[in-house]
Amino acid sequence: MTSTSEDRCLYCDPDGYQCNEPQTDSGLCYWHDPMIIKNNKDDVKNLEAHAKNGGMLRGISLKNADLSGIDLVNHHHKNGYDLSHADLYRANLSGAHLFSINFEHASLMKANLTNTNLHCANLKNCNLLGCIWNNTKIKKLNIGDKLVQEVQAKKAVKDFDLVLAHDLYEQSEEIYRDLRKHSEREGIFTLSGRFIQKELTMRRYQMPKPSIARLMSKIVDLFCGYGEEPLRVVKFSILLIFICALLYFFTGIRIDGEPFYFQSGDSLLVNLEHFLTCLYYSVVTFTTLGYGEITPIGISRAIAATEAFTGSFTIALFVVVFVKKMTR
Repeated sequence: MTSTSEDRCLYCDPDGYQCNEPQTDSGLCYWHDPMIIKNNKDDVKNLEAHAKNGGMLRGISLKNADLSGIDLVNHHHKNGYDLSHADLYRANLSGAHLFSINFEHASLMKANLTNTNLHCANLKNCNLLGCIWNNTKIKKLNIGDKLVQEVQAKKAVKDFDLVLAHDLYEQSEEIYRDLRKHSEREGIFTLSGRFIQKELTMRRYQMPKPSIARLMSKIVDLFCGYGEEPLRVVKFSILLIFICALLYFFTGIRIDGEPFYFQSGDSLLVNLEHFLTCLYYSVVTFTTLGYGEITPIGISRAIAATEAFTGSFTIALFVVVFVKKMTR
């Protein structure tokens, strides 16, 4: 039964949602009172009933609660229960059924998620530091584009608090590493690929700025997404071939002793033919085929040497990245 405004729970979450449950001596209801540890034998059953009866779950305090085996699946409804802003620090959720649950802005810090069903759960901006992921079901898990620690770290950088930023990036790396290892154990390699990219990105942010190590890490990320995006290698190859073709077009190449390059006096069709010839030469140089019927002249020699070296490296990189992806 809904309480009157005088004796209802005083909890109001950051989004303006208010609880209508009866308040205790603390002014908060049983579920929102952080001083009450929910590990009584009837708490699991009572919380399930509270959820089924439409009770407010947003912001409830379940710190250190023993909720093993709890069923918080909103059966016969499209959306799961909403536990936004809930505090589940060190909660025991082993064997819990939490399909499609909403933990946005909640805290699962050091929560035990062993054998927990988190399929389709929303964990955007949720604190996942130190979670125990043993055999947790995480298909279609949504953790958002950034962890809450990432957002806080970027703010710390803007505030010139580099010590705090380093600590938060270290926490982010740990979370992504745990998620990556667990998704690999579960055989969800697409998800693990995303997590390893984020893990290595967080590690890069901890490196001194500027530094050679950080620069090299950024280059590897740009080239191939830390080995997870072979299409980046293909895109870079096409861009390099086109740029080099333009450079040959203006610096010149020689065919049968006759130079080919852009001349303003020539017609558009002739210049187009020259450019396509330069594009062909760029392709054979990048792939190190080197048929020999076309030779560079002047500064084009340096461009050709650079393109040939870069091309051989890039092709090898693509093979490594592609094989890595396919074997997973």
